[in-house]
Amino acid sequence: MTTSPLKILVFSHRPQVRETIITAVGRRPAADIGRVTYVEAGTVAEVLMEADSGEIDLAILDGEAQPTGGIGLARQLRHEIDECPPIVVAVRRKDDRWLATWSQADAVLVHPLDPLTAAETVADVLRTHRLPVVRG
Repeated sequence: MTTSPLKILVFSHRPQVRETIITAVGRRPAADIGRVTYVEAGTVAEVLMEADSGEIDLAILDGEAQPTGGIGLARQLRHEIDECPPIVVAVRRKDDRWLATWSQADAVLVHPLDPLTAAETVADVLRTHRLPVVRG
């Protein structure tokens, strides 16, 4: 039996934002979490498909994505996906943290992303909401 890496969905309509998030969190956010893999999504349809698959361990959503932002999408996922993965929303301004709270996100990251804070936040959410899944 092998333990597969945890799978993190990263959503933004802008590839450079997805890359920034992935770089900040890194391939191993914490020693006890192990390596993670990423699935990138540029559209809401891709996010819904991945979240509904049950194979995503965490979703990181860009709050500034267009035409649908990660804040509204987080709330939609919470209400529409039976086994919704934990969600982290990345926002541009500290003042937007309350919106992320409204969205029912599990945590918030604020741009510019600090790699230590981003990795620690993701690791904390994974520890709290998900135990490593053993996939055969």
